Amino acid sequence: MPQGSLLPPCVCVCRGGGGGICASIHLDLSVRPVGGPLYPFLVVYDLKPLKSQGPVFAKGVPVTVRVEGTERYTSGSKVRSNTLYSLHLTHGDFTWTMKKKFKNFQELHRDLLRHKIFMSFLPLSRSGPPMKYLECYLNSLLAVSFYRNYHAMVTYGRERGWEPGLLGSLHTDPGSRGREGMIQKRSGGHRIQGLNCFGHHQICYRWSKRWLVVKDSFLLYLKPESGIISFVLLFDPGFSVLVGKKSTDTKYGVRLHNNTRTLVLKCSSYRQACWWGKEITNLAEEKGKDFLRLHRHQAFAPLREGTPTRWFVNGAGYFAAVADALMQAKEEIYITDWWLSPEIHLKRPAQTDDYRLDIILKHKAEDGVRVCVLLFKEVELALGINSDYSKRALMLLHPNIKVMRHPDHVSSVVFLWAHHEKLVVVDQCVAFLGGLDLAYGRWDDHQYRLSDLPPPSKVRVPCSSPSSPAGPSVLRAAVGRGDLSPCLTSSLRGCPLLSPPTSSSDPPFTGFCLPQRGGPAGEEPPSDLAPNQQLWLGKDYSNLITKDWVQLDRPFEGDWAKGRNPLTLLWGPCWLSWGGWQPLCAWVWGVMSPMSPCSEQTPFRVYVMLPLLPGFEGDIAEGGGNSIQAILHFTYRTLCRGDASILCRLKAAMGDEWKNYISICGVRTHGELNGSLITELIYVHSKLLIVDDRQVIIGSANINDRSLLGKRDSELAVLAEDTELVPSLMAGEPYQAGKFALSLRLDCFRLLLGTSSDSSIEIQDPASDHFFHEVWKATALANANIYDQVFRCLPTNSVQSHRALREYVAVESLASVRPDLARQHLAQVRGHVVQFPLKFMAQESLLPPLSSKEGMIPVEVWT
Repeated sequence: MPQGSLLPPCVCVCRGGGGGICASIHLDLSVRPVGGPLYPFLVVYDLKPLKSQGPVFAKGVPVTVRVEGTERYTSGSKVRSNTLYSLHLTHGDFTWTMKKKFKNFQELHRDLLRHKIFMSFLPLSRSGPPMKYLECYLNSLLAVSFYRNYHAMVTYGRERGWEPGLLGSLHTDPGSRGREGMIQKRSGGHRIQGLNCFGHHQICYRWSKRWLVVKDSFLLYLKPESGIISFVLLFDPGFSVLVGKKSTDTKYGVRLHNNTRTLVLKCSSYRQACWWGKEITNLAEEKGKDFLRLHRHQAFAPLREGTPTRWFVNGAGYFAAVADALMQAKEEIYITDWWLSPEIHLKRPAQTDDYRLDIILKHKAEDGVRVCVLLFKEVELALGINSDYSKRALMLLHPNIKVMRHPDHVSSVVFLWAHHEKLVVVDQCVAFLGGLDLAYGRWDDHQYRLSDLPPPSKVRVPCSSPSSPAGPSVLRAAVGRGDLSPCLTSSLRGCPLLSPPTSSSDPPFTGFCLPQRGGPAGEEPPSDLAPNQQLWLGKDYSNLITKDWVQLDRPFEGDWAKGRNPLTLLWGPCWLSWGGWQPLCAWVWGVMSPMSPCSEQTPFRVYVMLPLLPGFEGDIAEGGGNSIQAILHFTYRTLCRGDASILCRLKAAMGDEWKNYISICGVRTHGELNGSLITELIYVHSKLLIVDDRQVIIGSANINDRSLLGKRDSELAVLAEDTELVPSLMAGEPYQAGKFALSLRLDCFRLLLGTSSDSSIEIQDPASDHFFHEVWKATALANANIYDQVFRCLPTNSVQSHRALREYVAVESLASVRPDLARQHLAQVRGHVVQFPLKFMAQESLLPPLSSKEGMIPVEVWT
């Protein structure tokens, strides 16, 4: 792959010249049908019945036939009538082949003879060998426009599909059209977990006539009477083709198998079954070979070189780019998310609803764009993301918006599995992927404001009025972030998705907007927001601390977003796991050990960024609740507690030398609200790995069992390897770094260390002793100490037991007692990075009690 790669919260991915995903952004997939206008992808939504297709050939473009050979399967008197002729047809840029018996030519000729008025146009004189004669015969017919579009000719060509524009023009390469024809297909064969009664599809089934189309990466069949596509079967590593009664339990049968279905077809003869089997196999192995096998790192997609890519740090730029791409959609929009909030504003500050997600999708649907959305269907008793509301809210906007929730837990007996990928694809040209759902709690910018309250003299401008009685209570001013965020303007104009970021910081904040109060004039909002009492078992919740918790199981109408940092930095030639349990922890250790760079005393650094607290309901000052404690237990068990933890094994191997190689940090910020000092952690929500400033992985997968074992949640990620190298430094030596990976790492370090305003801090060499000890670790330790001193914030290494916790929170903070002195200390904070408190609650068992509802849940839920 090229200079392009991934992005932290998200990646902008493009379908390159050869097709495929790998990071980039703009590609023209326009198709040139023969002698006519472009055929959009929307054609598949409006296919006509086969009998009413209209003209099948482009006007003014000749059609020629060449008879290439014959096949004979019989002997005696039936040699001529059963001889099979191979015909090669050319129509402009389209070429395809078909096979016909001699008796098919006789039937066509008899049909034409019935209309004696046209007898004078028929080429009846015969000269030369049969192949040459039949070639001249067909070319003479196709040269006359009347015969070319005559119903008898169309019916004659139906077995292969005379018309190259039926579905062939939907492909970028009109030559690789594949095979089309009428077949009979057997019902059933779907592999649905929990509903596969043994032998049911061998006994209870029916046969239906369908028009089968085979393309370069899939096959489909449609109903001939309506033209509606009924089913699509993708080529995948489990794809196979078998022919014969022994394999299909059907005379003249063809069995097509992939990872999701076994499809049985029935043909009119064994020879026709062999044709279909051979054609499908050849097309799959030639054109679809990239889909029939796993690739490097067991990936489903092959390596794509030369793919332009842009990364995004934080949700502001990403959401704005998504909004621009959606508004430019011409044909299709595809979205899949773990959680989707229809009313979220993609560009902020928002004075109108023009950039609200549901409004954008509605406008595009009204323009004829097809919108398809796939959402995770949660277990409602355990999770409150309310995907049913999201589905209904979107589908009620326009018939062109289709939403599917999956899986159906009861019928499929699937409970510990989720759709966790985050993906937006526009017109099959541009794709965005990474760690950000289009949902509340994902938007923020580089400033991480804890409040967006305007100065007292600033006039408050309402954003919009709630239009649904289902909206939540009005958020308190302390958490009513709404659309009160910088508006990205100049950085995304022109070619918004490919233009590189002009700086590491966002444009200055230009305006304010507060949600309109719903109660009578002068009425104060509720003093507290009651937390949702549901058990939250998701793994992608934002930093929802008690003070900013709302009824998330109810639909949203307000504008709400909590600050968080969408970047995770793991730099070094290895993987590091903070969320894996025994199997995954062993795997991570197997990758890291025997830490040969450490044993050889060579520079080797691992930077890990983690959330300081899990994004679950609970007040950490009172212990955090069972959900928070459960996640903390497994996180600490992976990191540093227990003989199998990563740091304990490193200590056993090298003593305290491990501190020279690995650093584990979190992110925190501070601000003021109504004159009072406040602090809050910044939730690390990205899933990002940067290695040697050359390779980048960005996606939706956390480093835990659920994401990485391959049999739990579904995930999507991109591996980008730079081919464009630039001069840099590594361990004090000149080094050729990747342009994409280096720029991403530098932007993340500037944000974490606050070097945008201090150019004296050198961040170019992440492997040097000076940077690792005197810049990175020193900054993280100093910031953590200042926050502990000023706010007595949690978590902290000073609290290792419940008793210590009670004593710690009982003492008033310096911010409350001496705010002026506290401000002087906070002025020394640089950036946002803080040391991760590895000793927090080290003397306590954080596993939930077995008598609690969290303790009754299988351990797999937490891991």
